[in-house]
Amino acid sequence: MIVLGIESSCDETGIAIYDTEKGLLSHALYSQVALHAEYGGVVPELASRDHIRRIVPLLEQAFEKASLVPADIDAIAYTQGPGLAGALLVGSSVASGLGLALGKPLIGVHHLEGHLLSPLLAKNPPVFPFVALLVSGGHTQLMKVAGVGCYELLGETLDDAAGEAFDKSAKLLGLAYPGGPEISKLAEKGRPGIFQLPRPMLHSGDLNFSFSGLKTAVLTTLKREGGASDEQAKADIARAFVDALVDVLATKCAAALRQTKLRQLVVAGGVGANRQLRETLDNMAVKKRFSVFYPELEFCTDNGAMIAFAGAMRLKHNPDAAHPDYGFTVRPRWPLEELAAG
Repeated sequence: MIVLGIESSCDETGIAIYDTEKGLLSHALYSQVALHAEYGGVVPELASRDHIRRIVPLLEQAFEKASLVPADIDAIAYTQGPGLAGALLVGSSVASGLGLALGKPLIGVHHLEGHLLSPLLAKNPPVFPFVALLVSGGHTQLMKVAGVGCYELLGETLDDAAGEAFDKSAKLLGLAYPGGPEISKLAEKGRPGIFQLPRPMLHSGDLNFSFSGLKTAVLTTLKREGGASDEQAKADIARAFVDALVDVLATKCAAALRQTKLRQLVVAGGVGANRQLRETLDNMAVKKRFSVFYPELEFCTDNGAMIAFAGAMRLKHNPDAAHPDYGFTVRPRWPLEELAAG
């Protein structure tokens, strides 16, 4: 079965073609980072307009890479939600138009399910069941994943997501958007232990997170140090921030593995590309004797490959999951726990 995947939930336009027998045949991606950098964050209207500009050329590119024509595909998977409503509508309308023109069925994919399953695209994939840390700009959740569609929420952030805390703290430090990679890069120049920032909910006894207080602590520390003019002080604060956030994420992951008695941890989402987080989890895995899996770096951020793959897995488990209804709908708010296995 050959599945076309379309991702347009936020600020990346992704197209991919996945074959259940041969694997990933092609993927094409366009990031809007440069477009939104001027505004310090994603502007929904601009994101939607850019998806419209990019999606058809990316479709042509993906089909050319795969040496296929649109008639060769068996189904079309598209991100139905969650995400920005206008951006989602671009992808769903293109999927519906293609499906109607080609007579191919559609399957709406949950964006977070795409992230959860993306490590299965790697050369050394995990096997079910496993604990998943879904960590991005909009979500920080710990899930028990028993199979496709079988997700149990173990804990989540009560306020800011980890990626959001990265971006907001980076902005306080005067760094460019997107802030996550910038603050991590600056932290490498920082000295450990110069500043001590809180580890919110580290000993809460549950698997929930809270990062808004950590961001506030960065602001308070900056004010105490007289602003962001001293480069070494900025680097030291960045180091303290990254150390605190990574410590919380890693500790909660270890607690989730103990609670579920599982020995596999999957890390998915944009923050999963963070070098400090990967190093900490890799070291912890050796000490505590569990295995940790990440998507390939190119699949950490939003992409069409994860949507094509998730759609293919859905269809493999339930061929009737695809539908011929081309009256496209989107779900900007869509809790992952609502997904059924079928």
